[in-house]
Amino acid sequence: MALKEFQVIGRKRPEEGQPAPKLYRMRLFAPNDVVAKSRFWYFLRKVEKAKKSSGEIVSVNQIYEKHPDSVKNFGIWLRYDSRSGTHNMYKEYRELSRVAAVAKCYQDMSGRHRAKFSNIHIIKVAEVKDADVRRPYIRQILEKDLKFPLPRQPIRASKRSKVLFTRRVPSTF
Repeated sequence: MALKEFQVIGRKRPEEGQPAPKLYRMRLFAPNDVVAKSRFWYFLRKVEKAKKSSGEIVSVNQIYEKHPDSVKNFGIWLRYDSRSGTHNMYKEYRELSRVAAVAKCYQDMSGRHRAKFSNIHIIKVAEVKDADVRRPYIRQILEKDLKFPLPRQPIRASKRSKVLFTRRVPSTF
């Protein structure tokens, strides 16, 4: 599922008693704009006494990442429904974009907690500075002199030998 980030702005339909109703703006992650609008009405029903039949969508815009070529740390606040109840959670991911971090979060939540897409509510996604990272599995990547040692380096054939086939299998130990 390729997610995209949308900004959906909607409101109640203007009436005689309320000619200019309050606008509500939400940033939502969805595969397309139809799902984004549906999620907008789902969350607006929880916040305000408004539903699709008595409201209108003012605009739907897709939001793009400003710098998708640099790696950033993202903190995600979420709420999900499990078999035993509702839980709040904070998770951190290191990704190129907000959308990639949220997609990774959905995969992580389905794998670790068996939570479905419809049971996960992303509350907030924010970029986290390196000094403010809380989780040790992200903090270990931020070390200054990070090295990835190879415990077993394969023995390379010398450049002088032009032999294509040998009688014995080379050992990598």
